[in-house]
Amino acid sequence: GTLKNITIWMNNYTGQSDFTLVGFFSQSKHPVLLAVVIFVVFLIALSGNVLLILLIHSDTRLHTPMYFFISQLSLMDMMYICVTVPKMLMDQLLGSHKISAAACGMQMFLYLTLAGSEFFLLAVMSYDRYVAICHPLRYPVLMNRRVCLLLTSVCWFLGSFDGFIFTPFTMTFPFCGSREIHHFFCEAPAVTKLSCSDTWLYETFMYLCCVLMLLIPVTVISSSYSSILLTVIRMNSAEGRKKALATCSSHMAVVILFYGAAVYTYMLPASFHTPEKDMVVSVFYTILTPLLNPLIYSLRNKNVTEALKKVLSMKPLFLETIK
Repeated sequence: GTLKNITIWMNNYTGQSDFTLVGFFSQSKHPVLLAVVIFVVFLIALSGNVLLILLIHSDTRLHTPMYFFISQLSLMDMMYICVTVPKMLMDQLLGSHKISAAACGMQMFLYLTLAGSEFFLLAVMSYDRYVAICHPLRYPVLMNRRVCLLLTSVCWFLGSFDGFIFTPFTMTFPFCGSREIHHFFCEAPAVTKLSCSDTWLYETFMYLCCVLMLLIPVTVISSSYSSILLTVIRMNSAEGRKKALATCSSHMAVVILFYGAAVYTYMLPASFHTPEKDMVVSVFYTILTPLLNPLIYSLRNKNVTEALKKVLSMKPLFLETIK
């Protein structure tokens, strides 16, 4: 009898293990146009991040802690946008919106890991700017290669810890009713809503975890920038002041966008949420942040634009030598 029960249970929970992703194309009046726009944004974001990584890698002047962290951010963003967008566009193209439980879990794990890692990396980047601006003489010692590698590894580790905690929990809930995820990817809160068991405890735990994951980086970021602002105000050189503010303001723009979306998704009570709003907010941090990061960090940055010019000017030379 027990064996039979287990078999029935397995069939119930795994037999119909496909979920359906009700993306935002279903709500759109012009789904084809929307798909084209998202595809273009995806290509720009992908190429922008790849280009930034290659530039930082190839130009020795960019072999500094700040650019090392920027290249890690680009790597995270590149992976991040690849976890969600291609599947969404393929679904729209092929007209199938199914996702298997395994693929759903994988998508959830990767996005939680990458988002969590990025939370901490943005904090590390603000600390790096703090040391550079407030303790310039001690900077080479405080931010040596080993420290940078260690800090980055910690970011990746904490992010994957996030993925390892929440993915198994979310995916092992019993899903007895509808398997329609009102989202364009397997986001943990959207999947949890489908469970027919009581998820209150889990949601409370998730909420507390997110508060911690947001509070720690936000505390580091706000204290770093407060110190930077105070130092900048005291600076005698107007040029130094301008440079410091330019670096920090671009960083702050990314931080506000990314953390703002996360606070909305994980920390605001259910009454604030509708599936449509949730999807729009998710677009901010899954599609727009990866697009904006390379633009914010490279276009406003003299060293990066110079490295790009150098690469572009090498091309004609290279072609002439072939001739």
